[in-house]
Amino acid sequence: MKWLNANSDRKNNCEISAATLTSNWAVISLASMFRCAGRIATISALCLSIGLHWIALQSLAWTTMVIDYSKRAPLCRAIAQTFDGKHPCSLCHVVNKGKDSEKKQDVQSSTLKIDMICAAFAHRTKRPFVSYEYPLTACFSSEAGHSPPVPPPRSFAS
Repeated sequence: MKWLNANSDRKNNCEISAATLTSNWAVISLASMFRCAGRIATISALCLSIGLHWIALQSLAWTTMVIDYSKRAPLCRAIAQTFDGKHPCSLCHVVNKGKDSEKKQDVQSSTLKIDMICAAFAHRTKRPFVSYEYPLTACFSSEAGHSPPVPPPRSFAS
């Protein structure tokens, strides 16, 4: 009977340990997930701020254009038609409109900014020059006429 109680206690301890380990693992997993999500959000924000999304869309447009044009003509001619600018696809038009709208917003927003750092001060007062007479005293203690203080004698017992 005593053996059964000991076995059941051991089983309960194992269940508690498993639950504790699972909850600790969940906290660690949640923390690493938030860290990863934060990194992804930061990288995405940086990519969008430098216009990488337009570069990606333009690359996709060029790739599809090369594939489409190479079905009807040799590869050299397909590449030439893709990059000559005379045969843009619908995605190229979308990318150009998007870039132009961003440029217009940049121009409009830059004219509304006021630079407070370089604003001229309204009142500047010029302080008058005041000469200062330094006192003529002796710099060295030997010239002053008294010797430096003597330290107390050391005791040899310590």
